[in-house]
Amino acid sequence: MSANSLLPQDVVVLLKLTVTGNSLWTFASLSQELGLSPSQLHASLQRADSARLYSTDSRRVARRSLVEFVIHGVKYAFPAQIGGQTRGVPTAFAAPPLSALLHASESDPPVWPSSTGEVRGYSFEPLYKGVVGAAERDRGLYELLALVDAIRDGRARSATLAADILKTRLETRDATAGS
Repeated sequence: MSANSLLPQDVVVLLKLTVTGNSLWTFASLSQELGLSPSQLHASLQRADSARLYSTDSRRVARRSLVEFVIHGVKYAFPAQIGGQTRGVPTAFAAPPLSALLHASESDPPVWPSSTGEVRGYSFEPLYKGVVGAAERDRGLYELLALVDAIRDGRARSATLAADILKTRLETRDATAGS
């Protein structure tokens, strides 16, 4: 793997930055919120810059490019890893905002495995191990990650709806910040 290859955590970092907007952030504060070390965060942003999803010069996410990658590339680059029954935090179609729009007939929802989770379902591995904690600290990030997981899951109806919602949220949030 090339030193410039994106890692799953890079998508989480970029989504967090879109939620944070142009508010002031530091490597220390952002790394604490995401459960990454400052050096991991720095490396993540360097990889995102190489992939043209982020500009280290302007400290801005390339929103349109991120939308394109999330909708069309994430499911191939970081496919869903499904496992057995576990307790965890709902994701994909079982989490907001999709859970309010789709009435899943499936009795077992996808969940990120977590000892603090209160829902039983099938294991759906998150993009990286720190996702559960980061999502618990930031509802906006949680919803974006659940939408990404709906795309990674590959169910046509929920993936299409998730893509539409993600596009709206990522391209219009803080629109004055540029793309």
